[in-house]
Amino acid sequence: MEQGGGKCAIMNNSEKNSYVMQQIVQATVELLKQQELSDISIRQITEKAEVSRNSFYRNYKDKEDILFSYVRNLLTAWREEYDKSNQDSNAALYGSLFAHFKKYSDFYILLKKRGLFHLLLKALLQEAGAKPDHDNMAAYVISFVAYGTFGWIDEWIGRGMQESAETMAELLSSYGMK
Repeated sequence: MEQGGGKCAIMNNSEKNSYVMQQIVQATVELLKQQELSDISIRQITEKAEVSRNSFYRNYKDKEDILFSYVRNLLTAWREEYDKSNQDSNAALYGSLFAHFKKYSDFYILLKKRGLFHLLLKALLQEAGAKPDHDNMAAYVISFVAYGTFGWIDEWIGRGMQESAETMAELLSSYGMK
């Protein structure tokens, strides 16, 4: 991270922390392209990101937490963008969701390749899964939809995302969630 008169000198604390987190995510993803997460050290991440170990541990508890936070941020940004569209159909929702996965396909394929796709499931369940305050029937239905949606995404990515996002939304609407 640049010091003194560099980029960080004109940032407030929140901007500096966002910058540090972004650097850590970028460094981790770049390293993940070359090796398994278990083979990547915190030191490699912080050196590549040009940040301190303290900066790492101030923001993340471990290496998986970096990737989970990134997936969660991607899904939250997708959901906020979708909510602004004022569309209210399963086809539109799934079309938008599959388009999101297509847009970030390199990252999601990398997660799958490295055996880290469970982080997407965890993030999806936090975003759209059953909550403790749901009644039992609602929780069962929400869980069915959330896990089913993950299954479609997992299989689609595992098969190389051959179909377009639109085709996947049509298939899911026709054969899955109406």
